[in-house]
Amino acid sequence: MQIYWTRINEVIEETPEIKTYMLDCPEGFTWEEGSHTHLGLEGFNAGEKPNKGLVRHMSISTLPDEKSIGITTRIREQRSEFKHILNDLEIGTSVAIFKTHSNVPLKREDKNIYLLSSGVGLATFRPLVLDYLNNAEQVNKIHSLNIDSSRDYLFTNVFEGVPEKGFTSRFVDNRKDYYGDVQKLAQDKEALFYVVGSDEFLAQNIAVLREEGVEKDRIMLDKHEHTLQEFLV
Repeated sequence: MQIYWTRINEVIEETPEIKTYMLDCPEGFTWEEGSHTHLGLEGFNAGEKPNKGLVRHMSISTLPDEKSIGITTRIREQRSEFKHILNDLEIGTSVAIFKTHSNVPLKREDKNIYLLSSGVGLATFRPLVLDYLNNAEQVNKIHSLNIDSSRDYLFTNVFEGVPEKGFTSRFVDNRKDYYGDVQKLAQDKEALFYVVGSDEFLAQNIAVLREEGVEKDRIMLDKHEHTLQEFLV
């Protein structure tokens, strides 16, 4: 396993509870849209065994051509030790990234794509949307649906939509509107449905999609292959 040590070059306050940590790109580090990585804070590998309390699995919210690795996360008032430390990190601080992989790259299969997310889960989809806007080849259209009860919606500059390029977006703040929209979108049986959020959120979305007749192979989850079957039963 290769560990890349890099530095924070900017901290962006996206909303009152969400920050994006922009990291320098280490030499040789590559990723694709929809990627996640492991973020390690200083000292995580100082002992004989890694301190898992100083490591978190995070989505990368940027594309390589943006020249920085974006890590977007929610930091609540009541937070873990990891988030306490992360919240206090300053520009120039070293962090580690490793085990980078994408379970949800943009599939170019001449289909409509629906992106279903909750809150900060939208960070996973930002690079997919930008990749599509840069090159729409073999993607019919993309629609994003995000639920966030805080109403502090994320990445509104990207997710305002670009209808003339086939990208539309909708934010909702309640479950009734959200799942009502999911049921309507599910009538497009040939589309691909990407779902990102908590395990409970994934299970609820899958249940609605399957009930509406969407086949399992059209549901894309940000999960490793060996855990997919736990959801797509």
